[in-house]
Amino acid sequence: MIITKTPFRISFLGGGSDLKEYYGRSPGAVLSITINKHMYISSHRFFEENQTRVKYSQTETVGSIDDIKHPIVRTVLKRFGFQGGLEISSIADVPSGTGLGSSSAFTVGFLHNYYARSGKFVTCEQLAREACEIEIDMLKEPIGRQDQYAAAFGGLNVIHFHTDGQVSVDRLHLGGGIIEKLQQNLLMFYTGKSRATSSVLLEQKENIAGTAGKFEAMRSIVDLVEQGREVLYSGELNDFGRLLDKGWIIKRELASKVTDPEIDAIYEHALRSGALGGKLLGAGGGGFLLFYCEKHKQDALRSALSKLKELPFQFELEGSKVIYVGSE
Repeated sequence: MIITKTPFRISFLGGGSDLKEYYGRSPGAVLSITINKHMYISSHRFFEENQTRVKYSQTETVGSIDDIKHPIVRTVLKRFGFQGGLEISSIADVPSGTGLGSSSAFTVGFLHNYYARSGKFVTCEQLAREACEIEIDMLKEPIGRQDQYAAAFGGLNVIHFHTDGQVSVDRLHLGGGIIEKLQQNLLMFYTGKSRATSSVLLEQKENIAGTAGKFEAMRSIVDLVEQGREVLYSGELNDFGRLLDKGWIIKRELASKVTDPEIDAIYEHALRSGALGGKLLGAGGGGFLLFYCEKHKQDALRSALSKLKELPFQFELEGSKVIYVGSE
């Protein structure tokens, strides 16, 4: 048996610039960090050598790889010419559709698991690049490239998306207890809504490609990434909270499905209750709201948002890794 552990991520600034409609015309960048919420993928030799079993929210047992309904599993196994005799299971700390990059964490983790099973070393860059090929090029998902690189590399990074399609990862190393203080000042709450990323991103892609004003708004969001980096290194973390607010104000104008009146009301209530800024994580439409709030005001914020489920978390500075290799 082989088990891989792959982190989910929080995207602070720059989200949307990892779409080809943007970075194909102007360089994109995202500031993100991974957290201690993970996707676990296990693989084990299946007793029936001519069958494959896949366990996720459903259980599939098939005689042909082509019959697997899970698109990522099917595509990865076909990519490597796999024939059968394997049982694959996934367990996630947080449900899908909540804005933490779980789908790409699954792809990265499954690729990592398969390479480990084959006895092959694989780099973080290769994992991320191949995950993008599978999700975007082969499955035609209307998503960007940030989640795959965040999951593979882990940690606090500025991820750059170049106009030639190349991606580079710039790890940020903060000293003086800055990253610990940042973690203490971030709270995450579940809106109670999951969302289909594709519908939000499709509209956003069309708007960026076809509307000059939306493209320039996206450029403004990218500019905030470098400001965010500078603020983090300076240690002026309250300014980082205000940058989150600026980014969210711009992002909500990029597509009609990014937010809704209920989410807007929660956000405004949080600002009145002590938060300096925040954002809806992921493409939008639901999932988790992230807030920056100084520690001495957090009790008031929690009280104001008591109807929402808080998700305690810590930063995770490691990317996808193999955590168990055992006999079969």
